[in-house]
Amino acid sequence: MSVIKLPVFFVGSKGETTLYTLFDSGANLSCINPDFVEKLEIPVKLGRKRNIYTAAEGHFIEISERVPLDFYLEDVLLSDEFLVVPGLSEEAIIGAATMQKWRIKLDFEHDTVHVDPKVAKMQLKRNIIATV
Repeated sequence: MSVIKLPVFFVGSKGETTLYTLFDSGANLSCINPDFVEKLEIPVKLGRKRNIYTAAEGHFIEISERVPLDFYLEDVLLSDEFLVVPGLSEEAIIGAATMQKWRIKLDFEHDTVHVDPKVAKMQLKRNIIATV
């Protein structure tokens, strides 16, 4: 399992914010801390609750909501579904499924994250608007 933690700009229908995000190849799914969901997106109830097991033997966390979110890496717009995980120790986690979907590469030598240029080809670049 390998991880990198970086600030990532997230956008939802209710707002936008930068979250310190853990890129974790050992986590299958992407997750977000419930403390940050309210200002980004309206959570959607899962059809069935899910139990995610923790490192503690026999202990699990019950997941009942998810949120669809956009996020930017290297000014490329990406999107995925994030499970809302009560008690999550990180602000957000990008898991292996999201990294595979968007061909995100982790560079541990430089502690950076890169998006495959082929994925970015048909995406719109983020516009930075300067205020005067």
